[in-house]
Amino acid sequence: MKDATDVDLIQEYKRSGKLDVLAALYQRYMNLVYGVCLKYFDEGASKDAVMQIFEELISKLQQHEVQNFKSWLHVLTRNHCLMKIRAMKNKESLQVEVEESKLMENADSGHHENGTTLEDNLQAMEKCMDTLPEEQKRSVDLFYLKEKSYREVSAITGYDMNKVKSYIQNGKRNLKICMEQHD
Repeated sequence: MKDATDVDLIQEYKRSGKLDVLAALYQRYMNLVYGVCLKYFDEGASKDAVMQIFEELISKLQQHEVQNFKSWLHVLTRNHCLMKIRAMKNKESLQVEVEESKLMENADSGHHENGTTLEDNLQAMEKCMDTLPEEQKRSVDLFYLKEKSYREVSAITGYDMNKVKSYIQNGKRNLKICMEQHD
């Protein structure tokens, strides 16, 4: 396999589905992938990303016609890193929205923030997400954490567009109520 070209290995993998063929191909560019990941993450997160990207390759390489594997893999790696960052920001953004809403209500009622940390709030939000009805949980997760549009959420879940909007609105309200009870 060492003498085989990238194209040969891709064709062999698509034909056989053998992971050792894919691993041989990936091994050639693992340092490239790791280097790109280091631009976005620390060492530990970069190592995790390298493994996640290999897992992505298992299906993506079967789906796509790849002419220049090295450049395609570079783009795939960059996109993976950007999506991870985006997902982390969205998780924090949803938490901030809920927190801002709570702070505004607390200001109106004369109460003050009790000093909980962002990490505490994120953990509380995760627990509160688990209390939502499945439709709300799934819609809120796709919309806020995975940054899907209403149309995309509707397509992924099969829910009617108006139902999606309702699930997201009610889910956000229920999250807020649950978070208030957590405090």
